[in-house]
Amino acid sequence: MEIEIVEKKENGLLERVEVTFKASHEKEGTPQREAVRDKLSALLKAPKDNVIVDTMTSEFGRMETVGYAKVYKSKDAAMKYEREHILVRNKLKERKVVVKKVAAARPPPKPK
Repeated sequence: MEIEIVEKKENGLLERVEVTFKASHEKEGTPQREAVRDKLSALLKAPKDNVIVDTMTSEFGRMETVGYAKVYKSKDAAMKYEREHILVRNKLKERKVVVKKVAAARPPPKPK
């Protein structure tokens, strides 16, 4: 898999660099998010924990994936500004398990 940076934009207010990329993957399936994060961190010379892959889109029959990623200045900035489900997808945060209480079962009403 090879990754090409299509667009790179500095966002100082949110302490990050926003990157649009294109991943070519001949004779392979759609790349995993972890593999893309590894390649982007190497390309942009940033720690892997600071790289957040937001979206990746592939089309049927094409051997390329287009995506959008954000490279934060620090992990703390990523945890502060990024949405929780994106952090879970990038394995920077554990998914919260919500336990729902089940109402006590009532006996069925008696026929009259």
